[in-house]
Amino acid sequence: MLCCTGPLVMASMGLSGVGLAAFRPYRPIFLGITVVFLWVAYRQMDREDSCNSAKPCADPRYRRRMKWALWTMTAGAFVFATSPRWAGWVFG
Repeated sequence: MLCCTGPLVMASMGLSGVGLAAFRPYRPIFLGITVVFLWVAYRQMDREDSCNSAKPCADPRYRRRMKWALWTMTAGAFVFATSPRWAGWVFG
């Protein structure tokens, strides 16, 4: 949902891709925060003691979906993190 409404809201506020270039100096900070959040998510996924039988995470199918979603998010973060290297070659 954010992928569709985010650009619309930003355009209505007068922000475009050119306006977002102001965030370029903060890119390493955002990448670092992303790595920390992914690390915490993987650590939580590996903790067996945080999940008892009353929680949904005790179901093996649910845990498999959670792992799949986490790996998908990691792949997406990797694609976006490396996009400055390949985006000009692909779209240029």
